[in-house]
Amino acid sequence: MADDYRRQGFELERRIFELDIKCSSLRAEKQDDDYLQNASAILDKLKSYYRQGGESSNLSKLLQDYTQVILDITFYEENKLVDQEFPEDCSPFKIQQLLQDLTEPEVLAGRLAPAQEVQSVLGLELLECLYWRRGALLYMYCHTLHQRKQWIKKNKDTFLKCIQEGVRYLMRMLQVRNSVKLNDGVVLHDTATASFLSEGIFSDTHLLTMMYIGEMCFWAVKYEDCSADTMERKEDRLQFRDIGTQILNKYVLACEGPLQGQGWNTENAKEILSILQ
Repeated sequence: MADDYRRQGFELERRIFELDIKCSSLRAEKQDDDYLQNASAILDKLKSYYRQGGESSNLSKLLQDYTQVILDITFYEENKLVDQEFPEDCSPFKIQQLLQDLTEPEVLAGRLAPAQEVQSVLGLELLECLYWRRGALLYMYCHTLHQRKQWIKKNKDTFLKCIQEGVRYLMRMLQVRNSVKLNDGVVLHDTATASFLSEGIFSDTHLLTMMYIGEMCFWAVKYEDCSADTMERKEDRLQFRDIGTQILNKYVLACEGPLQGQGWNTENAKEILSILQ
C-alpha cells in the first residue's frame, strides 16, 4: 500500500510540476487572466504539499485539484482559439491537444484508483464539466466550420467526424448523473423540479447541451448524405436524425413548460425539428 501511495504521488507530482511550467508560460502572455490566476494558486498549494513530503493518502482531493487546474488552463487556451476564429492552419492540432488534456484527468483517475469508479474519485460535477468542455469545444469549432462552405466541400468527412465526437461527449455529459426515477421513493413536492430530474435536466448547462446536440445533429444530417465515406464506416456513425429529434423534443417541452418565460428560446429548435422529423 505504501508503495502504491509513493507511485501515485510521484506521477501526480510530475504532472503538477509540468502544468506549473505551462501555466507560468501562459501567464507571461496575460498576467491578469482570472482562470490562469486560479490555476496558479491551486498549483502553488499542490507544489507546497509535495515539497513538505505529503503522500497521496487523499488521492481523490489531489486529483480533483489537478482536474480544476486542467479546466482553468484549457479554458484560457480555448478562448484564444475562439477569439482567433479557429485559424485553419493550427486549429486541428490545438483542438486535439485540448481534447487530450481534458481527457487526462479521467484516464489518470482510472489508472491511479482502479478500484474506484472515476465519478467517485473526481466527483459528478468535475466529470460532467470534463465532458461538457470537450463537447462544447467541438461544437464551437463545428459552428465556425459550418460557415466555411468551401472548406466543408473539401473536408466533409473531417467535419462529420468532429460532429460525431462532439455529440458523443455531450451525450456522455447528460448521462453522468442518473435521471431521478419518480417511483424510487423520491418525494418531490415541486412538479416542475420532478419533471426536470426525471428527464436528467439538472442545470442550465444541461439544457444548453441539448440545444448543442440538436444543432450538431442537424449539421450532420445536412452533410452526411453527401459524404464519400464507405457504407461500412457510415454504420459506425450515430443516428443523428433520431438523436437530434429526441433531444430537441425534450428541450422544447422543458422550455415551453416549466421554464416558460425564463428566457429560453425554442424557435431554432422547432425549425430544426421541422427538418429532422
